[in-house]
Amino acid sequence: MNRTIRTTQQLTLGNVRGWMCRFVAPAIVAVSLVVSGCSGLAPQGPALVVTEPVVSEVQANYGIRVEGLRLSAAGSMLDFRYRVLDATKAAPLLNGKVQPYLFDEAHGAKLGVPDTPVLGRIRQTSRNNNIVENRTYFVMFGNPGKAVQSGDRLSLLLGEVKITDLTVQ
Repeated sequence: MNRTIRTTQQLTLGNVRGWMCRFVAPAIVAVSLVVSGCSGLAPQGPALVVTEPVVSEVQANYGIRVEGLRLSAAGSMLDFRYRVLDATKAAPLLNGKVQPYLFDEAHGAKLGVPDTPVLGRIRQTSRNNNIVENRTYFVMFGNPGKAVQSGDRLSLLLGEVKITDLTVQ
């Protein structure tokens, strides 16, 4: 049982050489291609210049940006997420007294927020009008029978607020 024990210095030096050859050199080549803009790989076209940010109708009217409407809980729930950009305009969305609904015009289905005995309504509301700007809020809608599928277009109805053309992801 004659074992040769390498010192830590020898192990590190040997590992570094192998690691540099296998990982660092290809990474340097990839980064240099990205930095150079891959000029030889794609035709050069005019650069896209955005002068002012695009403001959607929903953002202008309700002070929110829709982040997504996704299937959740194996398709039996719909998760609606939105970011509050203007607290005063978004106040009606976070009013706990008004019930939100998703309306599926294609199937004629009206999906509401479930009210569970333990959790209550599965949605965020504001207490004492304490709405935090630049925070993402959510509302969970029930999808009984999994009637709504990915790709369907729905409308959000919340009192006088109506947001149309929400696509389920």
